[in-house]
Amino acid sequence: MQFDLPGRRIEWFSSIDSTMTVAARLAREGCPSGTIVGADAQTAGIGRHGHSWHSEPGSGLYVSIVLRLALGAESLPLVMLALGLATQHAIAEVTGLAPDLRWPNDVLLNDKKCAGIMAHLEGDAVIAGIGINVGHSSFPPDIAPLATSLLLAGAPASRERLLGALVSAIDETCSVLTQAGPAAICDAFARASTYAQGRRVRVDQDNAILEGVTQGLDASGFLLLRQDNGTVTKILAGGVRPI
Repeated sequence: MQFDLPGRRIEWFSSIDSTMTVAARLAREGCPSGTIVGADAQTAGIGRHGHSWHSEPGSGLYVSIVLRLALGAESLPLVMLALGLATQHAIAEVTGLAPDLRWPNDVLLNDKKCAGIMAHLEGDAVIAGIGINVGHSSFPPDIAPLATSLLLAGAPASRERLLGALVSAIDETCSVLTQAGPAAICDAFARASTYAQGRRVRVDQDNAILEGVTQGLDASGFLLLRQDNGTVTKILAGGVRPI
C-alpha cells in the first residue's frame, strides 16, 4: 500500500499474526500517539471477547492505532464509541454508503457487519484495533449470513484512501471526546445508530438473554435497555441483536 500520511509512524506488514500485538509492543516502547500498525493479512486477527477476525489477504483494512489521550481508564467505552463513529464517517466519505452503528463496536451495511472495533489499554495508551471488510467477495459459511464488505454492498473502495479518511476521522472524533466531553460523543452516537434508542433487541449476556427496547446511552457510554417487565438495565457488554 502507498501512504499519504505525513508525520505518521506507519509499520506495515504483508502478513502478521495480529496488528494489536505489535501496536501494544510499540506503545510499551513509547511510540508517538497516532502510530499505525497495519497488515495486508492477519493469521490470528483478534476480535472482541477473544473472538477471531476473518482477515482475507489483500481484501480488508486491518489496522491498530496507538492513541495517547488525556483520559482515564473509565473513558474506554467512550473511546470505543468515538472509534465507531470515525469508522462510520470514513466509510461514508469514501463510498457514499450510509453505514449503521450497533452498540458498542459494529459497523453495519444492510444489517450485516462490515467493520468491527476493539480497544484496550496498554499503560497510558489506548490500542485501537479496526477491521474493515473492503474487497471481500465472499465469506466462510459460518459467518457469511452475518458479514458483508464494501464490495458486496456495491461500493468497491481503495484501502489507501479509506485509511486516510479513517485516520482523519479518528483524530476528529477523539478531539470531540477530549474537548467537548462524553455527552457530545454519546449524543453523536445516538443520532448515528438505529440501535441506540427505541430498537427492540435481544442482548446475550454471560448467564442470561435479555429482551427489551433500547433507551439510549448513559453518561459513560453504556447502553440502557428497558426490559419487558419495565426494569431499565445498564448493558456493560454483550452481543446486541435485533428482534
